[in-house]
Amino acid sequence: MRNGRPDSDYLYWRWSPRDCDLPKFNPNNFLDLMRNKSWAFIGDSISRNQVQSLLCILSQVEPPVEVYHDEEYKSKKWRFPSHNLTISGIWTPFLLKAAIFEDNNGISYSDIQLDLDSLDEKWTSQYKSFDYVVIGCGKWFLKTTIYHENNTVMGCHNCPGKNLRELGFDYAYQKALQLVFNFFTTSSEHKATVFFRTTTPDHFDNGEWFSGGYCNRTVPFKEGEVHMKDVDNLMRNIELEEFAKAAALRPEEVNLKLLDISRLSLLRPDGHPGPYRQFQPFADDKNAKAQNDCLHWCMPGPIDSWSDFLMEMLVNGK
Repeated sequence: MRNGRPDSDYLYWRWSPRDCDLPKFNPNNFLDLMRNKSWAFIGDSISRNQVQSLLCILSQVEPPVEVYHDEEYKSKKWRFPSHNLTISGIWTPFLLKAAIFEDNNGISYSDIQLDLDSLDEKWTSQYKSFDYVVIGCGKWFLKTTIYHENNTVMGCHNCPGKNLRELGFDYAYQKALQLVFNFFTTSSEHKATVFFRTTTPDHFDNGEWFSGGYCNRTVPFKEGEVHMKDVDNLMRNIELEEFAKAAALRPEEVNLKLLDISRLSLLRPDGHPGPYRQFQPFADDKNAKAQNDCLHWCMPGPIDSWSDFLMEMLVNGK
């Protein structure tokens, strides 16, 4: 709104899940339940959106204190002193070891190099300190990427002219999730409560983020008005398949839960910053061109609803 967005209905929509009396997230209850605990949100910018949302809600009760950030301010850690609760946001968009070459606007100057057989130590090295983990990835796997296994280039995704075998993002995504779930269920002796977050559809119309796509809708979709894109369906099907495998084989002491926000997110095309990701983009010229953000969410927005789901799971064991 400070950036100039003129409408405000997106602030007031409230989900009423069918056949489910879901209480509104209570920050006081959450902080009391989480005294002396540690949370981590691990993944890409959607994970960052979630931790921002949670911090925003909890700050109504107690202001968090930032106690760590990395050099690029992408990974951060906060503490709520009176409850001895720590919340970390760990930036690792593939969850795997990756060499990424792009600027802050997402413009690449070299191809991403991705190790399909190595998890990112940025999060695995800290895992033992976490009681609760919310983890997810997805969209970055659609980028042009060179795939490595056993220190050997195996192929790529979307790399014409490289004389490499096109393996497709789905190949890499399945490999990544298999490695991630194996870490939680088998490799690590530490057993945190892990919520795996499914993919989040975007709402770009008339192009993508780099080709003039926009999102001007101001009301949620009704049931049946919109359907998942093929690429999002494929990604979510891989997630559900690998989660089901892990859940079936997990030891009893491994607490692994599915946080499926894909449909929830799909129905909220009005919740994005759009061109107002920048300060007053049309102040000087009403016809100015501005890059739209049709993937992330304004706060409050649909991502806030995940807090309600988390609270219900934590309190009632669902």
